[in-house]
Amino acid sequence: MYGVSRRLPSFEKFELASQIRRASVSLTNNIAEGHGRYHYLEQIKFCLQSRGSLEELIDDLNVCEDEIYLEPVAVAPLKQQGWRVHQLLNGYIRWLRERKRGASLGFHESSQAYGLTDDDLDGMFDSSSGDSASTL
Repeated sequence: MYGVSRRLPSFEKFELASQIRRASVSLTNNIAEGHGRYHYLEQIKFCLQSRGSLEELIDDLNVCEDEIYLEPVAVAPLKQQGWRVHQLLNGYIRWLRERKRGASLGFHESSQAYGLTDDDLDGMFDSSSGDSASTL
C-alpha cells in the first residue's frame, strides 16, 4: 500500500496517501499488539481493529479507482489480496473466540469454510515468503 500511496497525485500527498500509510501500518501494528497480549479478549479486540483498518484500505482502493488515480487492473489484485487477508483475520478471530470459550486446544477449523483449500493456504504462505499478504 505504500507503493500505492507513492503513485497518487501530489495534491493527495497529505490526504489520501497519508491515510493509506497510516491504515496499512495500523493493520499490522494491531495484529502485533494483540499477539503480545496474553488474554483472548484483548487479542480479539486488536484483531477487530486490524480488520477495520483493512476495510479502510479496501475503501481507499475504491477511491483510487473512482478518481482514476490507478487503473482498475492495478486495483483488482490488491482488493483481492485484501479480501483474502480479511478471510484469514476472520478465521483467526473465530479461532481465538473458540479458544476463549474453552474449545479444544487443537486447531480443527476447516479452510473450506473460507472458500480456500489447504493447498490454497499453503500456496499463500509459500509464495515469496508470505509477501502476498504484506503487499497490501
